[in-house]
Amino acid sequence: MPYTYRYPRPALTVDCVVFGLDDGELKIVLIRRARDPFAGCWAFPGGFVEVGESPEAAARRELEEETGLRLARVEQLYAFGEPDRDPREHVVSIAHYALVNVAGRRVRAADDAREAGWFSACKPPPLAFDHDKMLRMACRRLREEAGRRPIVFDLLPRWFTLAQLEGAYEAILEENLDRPRFRRRMRESGLLVDAEPTRDRSTRRAAPLYRFNRRAYRRLAGRGTRFDRLGR
Repeated sequence: MPYTYRYPRPALTVDCVVFGLDDGELKIVLIRRARDPFAGCWAFPGGFVEVGESPEAAARRELEEETGLRLARVEQLYAFGEPDRDPREHVVSIAHYALVNVAGRRVRAADDAREAGWFSACKPPPLAFDHDKMLRMACRRLREEAGRRPIVFDLLPRWFTLAQLEGAYEAILEENLDRPRFRRRMRESGLLVDAEPTRDRSTRRAAPLYRFNRRAYRRLAGRGTRFDRLGR
């Protein structure tokens, strides 16, 4: 027999902030709500946590149901629980975030989402609920994590150019890097594996491609390296 509480309690939802990089611009996935409250407004994908479901599983499920994006993992961001954040009732939302490579990640609206698409993280449309606050916190967390871990590589394809890598850091940190210093330090760090290590650098060819060296990252992480200072 299920236990029945004597007193009212808040409902529990999840929201998912998904970051991507498109032509050097940081993007986020938004859905246009089909139902009230805030019908017709843009918001992060999300919904109510089902009984017996973990918040992370709920975030991944809602993301796939509303946008078609299937992610193996999302990270918890923060719990938003102001009593008046949802006009229906007292609803606590556990926000999650994730980084993806936009290439091949086409979003499609489904379930209770009227539309879905990628939008600028810096200049999004007006957002429902307290999702503007959620976005600010997610961007701040992204900048902090970019300093501690090489999460930038999650936004890039497997093989990328130094210009793409530099653009990803600048988009997250919202500042211009010292290009020669950044590229020199990245090469010296060992974090990059050259796609063509024996090529003649004196000839004019397409920009060289690199991939992320996870073994070198583990070594640098043990030394306490700050990854947001490689271009400063």
